[in-house]
This record gives sequence, structure tokens and C-alpha cells, in this order.
Amino acid sequence: MPLIHSPYPGPPAYQYNGHLQTIIPSLTRKVSGIPYERERLTLTDGDFVDLDWIKAGQSRLVVLTHGLEGDSNRQYIRGTAKLFAQHNYDVLAWNCRSCSGEMNQAFRLYNHGEIGDLGEVIEHALLIKRYQEVVLVGYSMGGNITLKYLGVHGNRLPDVIKAGIAISAPTDLGASAGLLDLPSNRFYRNRFMKKLLVKIARKAQMFPGRLDMSKIRQVKQWKDFDEFFSAPVNNYRDADDFYTQASAVNFMSAIAVPVLLLNAQNDPLLSPECSPEELAKSHPYVFLETPRTGGHVGFQLGRDPHTYAERRALWFAQGLGNT
Repeated sequence: MPLIHSPYPGPPAYQYNGHLQTIIPSLTRKVSGIPYERERLTLTDGDFVDLDWIKAGQSRLVVLTHGLEGDSNRQYIRGTAKLFAQHNYDVLAWNCRSCSGEMNQAFRLYNHGEIGDLGEVIEHALLIKRYQEVVLVGYSMGGNITLKYLGVHGNRLPDVIKAGIAISAPTDLGASAGLLDLPSNRFYRNRFMKKLLVKIARKAQMFPGRLDMSKIRQVKQWKDFDEFFSAPVNNYRDADDFYTQASAVNFMSAIAVPVLLLNAQNDPLLSPECSPEELAKSHPYVFLETPRTGGHVGFQLGRDPHTYAERRALWFAQGLGNT
């Protein structure tokens, strides 16, 4: 499909660069009135994930997947849940393993390439109710998970899955990992690293001898962390194997339903490789929209209570790719 000329008008004037467009919405936005109902889903390996539902008896369902060290109560998830619920969708915002406020039981954590859990969540939702239409929406890491899931399953998806939307998605992890080491991105690196190290230390306590915590002193760049901790805890051979197997861009050619990838050009956490233009130009189902501004999971719209990303996701879902 041709690349989409983005109608995003840009953020408020005071958010004059990608960092402000990323950080300000994350720190200041509050979305109220989300009537979640929580359900714990036991996975096939005996572990669990927590699901937050908005059930209104609708025939359509949107499944929301959050970003790295996020959860169903992040404002971008709450905003998307609220908007879709207002437009006649049931909502399922699921929390990746260890992200719902309680440590998961297995040695493994969640990661950018884990699509099995998303598959079990969808299968569970379809056992509960025979939805006529399911749309998948993912932000950041969740966007990569969404696109990889759709690519890996290709034309073998459940028939009711009609579209996918990925926002600020790092579809090429290897190309983007180094961006966290830039001095300008120290804020994001420190924030992610602090939270992840707490979880890694907890896993080391739960499973003595499985992780070498002395290697923390050897972490000089983000790839080192993935080499010493992300890869072994998630059963990858090493960091390069993790990046190869987890990156959605390596699977997107097999996508068989309409998908939208919305990545801002000034996103401080995404490399250009995360927005595969050549693939989008030739692929019948991949729509790529790269507005000049927006930051990472930002896309604010002045006084609008919803972001452009949330509204764009709804428009795409309603049109199922007719954009």
C-alpha cells in the first residue's frame, strides 16, 4: 500500500521536540472513568496473566497490549480503552507477565517477542464469547508484539481477527537498542533499567543459580543487559538471537489482515529501520504512517481528551484498512 500522508496536526506548541512530546503526556495525562473488571488467566505453562475487561455485551472486541514496563493502567491504554468502549467495543486490556502488580511465578518474564501469551489471551476471549470482530492494538513493545503475532500466524489467524494497529513500535530491536545508550536518552534508559533490574533481582531470588547477578557490573550498554539478563531469562541464546527472533519486521511480510504502523519521525526511541517503507510500499495489508512529530506514544491534540494515536486507531479499526 502507498505510505499514508499523515493528517496529524502536531502537538501543542510548548511540546517543541520529541522528548517533550514523549515525556509530558506520560507524566501529566490522567484518564478517568475506566470500569475495568479483572480476571486472572492461568496459562498453559501454569503461570498467569491478569486481564482487565470492559464488558458491555458488544459484538466487537479490541485487545490492548501495553509497552515495556507498562500495564493496563497506563494512560495511553486507558485512553484507548475508553474511546473504543464509547464506540461499541468490548475491551480487553491485558497485563504481560509480572506487569499487573504481582510477580509472575515462572522463571521467565515478558519480552518484545513473546506472542504465545497474546495468543492464549485471544483464545480465552473467544472461548468466553463468540465475537464477530476482533481488533488488536499495541503500543511500543505491545505494537511489536501485535505485529509479530499477526505476521507469524499469517493467514492462519482466527477468522474474527480483522485488523491490527501498532503505535510507536520498535519493530527492529537491534537497530533501536543502541538508541537507549545516547546521552539524550539517559532519562528513558535509567527509568527502564531501574524497573527491570528489580524484576531480574526478584527472579534471581526465586530461582537461585539461574542468573549471575554479578554481571550487573559489566553492563556498559543496553545490549549488555539484554545479553546477560533479557536473553537467558526469556530463553534466547544471546542478545543478537533475541533481537532477531523478537523483531516484528522479520515477520511482517506474512501479515494477512490490514495493519497500521504509526511511528513518529522524531520518536527518540525508534530508529528509521522500525518504519519499513519498502515493505509498506509493496505489501497489500501494511499501512505505514510516519508523521513528522508525535514523540514516543505521545501524539497529543491540544485540548482533545484523546490523543491522535487513539483516534487514529479507532478510525483504522472502523474502516478495517480503508484509509
